[in-house]
Amino acid sequence: MRSGSAPSPPRYEVIGIEGVPEVKPGDDIARFIAEAAGRQSTPLAGGDLLVVGQKIVSKAEGRLVRLADVTPSPVAEAMAVGLGRDPRLVEVILRESRRVVRMDQGVLITETHHGWVCANAGVDQSNVERDCVALLPEDPDRSARALRDRIRTLTGLAGLAPLRSYLGERDPAGRPLQATILAVADELAAAAEPVMGKLDRIPAAIVRGLPLVPGEEGSKPLLRDPARDLFR
Repeated sequence: MRSGSAPSPPRYEVIGIEGVPEVKPGDDIARFIAEAAGRQSTPLAGGDLLVVGQKIVSKAEGRLVRLADVTPSPVAEAMAVGLGRDPRLVEVILRESRRVVRMDQGVLITETHHGWVCANAGVDQSNVERDCVALLPEDPDRSARALRDRIRTLTGLAGLAPLRSYLGERDPAGRPLQATILAVADELAAAAEPVMGKLDRIPAAIVRGLPLVPGEEGSKPLLRDPARDLFR
């Protein structure tokens, strides 16, 4: 910066990583991503945050189920009638769920075994072979750490603190902040989504230029205490 010049305004960029090959069970997606980032002249660098779509992680870990291999339970059969859904799909969703939160008008909201509340327990039929569904990773934190550690051997990265708490700090008017906690991991994942898209075959993105707080907590801090969760 030149002497006397105004400071640069805060900014960061999101870079989609193109050219990642189709992923199969057992593939080294860390190498796929690192090599694809290098080919497009945006190699991973220190300070980068890597956002990776869940689907390629699930594919690499073999978290795929063929509906032809699923025998629905009587409960799934009964629920499928009311939902207008394939009972085999409902069976897979129930297997991936800790409990059903809401069910109405074809919509099934459940709490997964990880503690996440989402549609269909995260079971997804898009971007997989016909008659197949993809499940969430069994342990997303473990998957993320393994991916990070593998990329670290290829390039060099660190973990991210998923929350940024402003509790106790004061706003410009001097009022103490009492309920302001920013879900940094969610915010950055959402920021990357428009670059990655759903049909663009861009399963990963780099967030670059944003100061981040390292951390090893994983995703558990993002789960709201059930006693304070008005949606449970």
